[in-house]
Amino acid sequence: MIPLFALLLAADDPAARCLSAARADPAEGERMAERWSLNGGAARAKHCLGLALTEQTRFGEAAAAFEDAARQAEVAKDALAASYWAAAGNAQLAAGQPARARIALDAALAAGTLQGLQRGEAHLDRARALVAAGDMAGARADLDAATHDAADDPLAWLLSATLARRTGDLPRARADIAAALKRSPDDAQVQLEAGNIAALSGDEAGAKAAWRAAQRIAPNALAGVAAAKALAQFDGDQAK
Repeated sequence: MIPLFALLLAADDPAARCLSAARADPAEGERMAERWSLNGGAARAKHCLGLALTEQTRFGEAAAAFEDAARQAEVAKDALAASYWAAAGNAQLAAGQPARARIALDAALAAGTLQGLQRGEAHLDRARALVAAGDMAGARADLDAATHDAADDPLAWLLSATLARRTGDLPRARADIAAALKRSPDDAQVQLEAGNIAALSGDEAGAKAAWRAAQRIAPNALAGVAAAKALAQFDGDQAK
């Protein structure tokens, strides 16, 4: 049970109130964050604004708010600056701006204050930005770090497997997709990639099984549609 004193502190904490509003009612959270920013909320207010904008899928604006938070935190010598840069990078990726994402993520990782899962997720996001830029060697280094620090995240293993397949390292691809499947067998993207890797490895039965799983899990999603197209290369009775 949470002590009453702690609950009272949380209720009187502008950050707690703003973050709660950002999740429950993003438009109200946005207004609250803007008022708080005008009243000296500094980096924490900008962070809350970024979260509220993210909840509204306004990713470009969210990234700008997180970047403002990071800069203000740096001026204040606040160790949370790296976390805000990481959030900005993630939002830039969601906004379709990988080059800007890389700049933010470089700043997040250069600070040296991110730890564990948070550091792993920043490496994972930077790998995505590097793949978009065609820097496969850089992406591989970041994905190696991501699968170490964010080992429980199936996306890290999925992207590592995909990169290995694209660069012709099928043994690594098979090992990493197995790790992704272990963590998220009901993910259509994971099953689609498992089928792609099995097909390139000459395992037709394994490829079909994985593609059928992707199609079954998410028939109308991109992964399910791609799996259906992959199955269509076989005879009609086999693809059913």
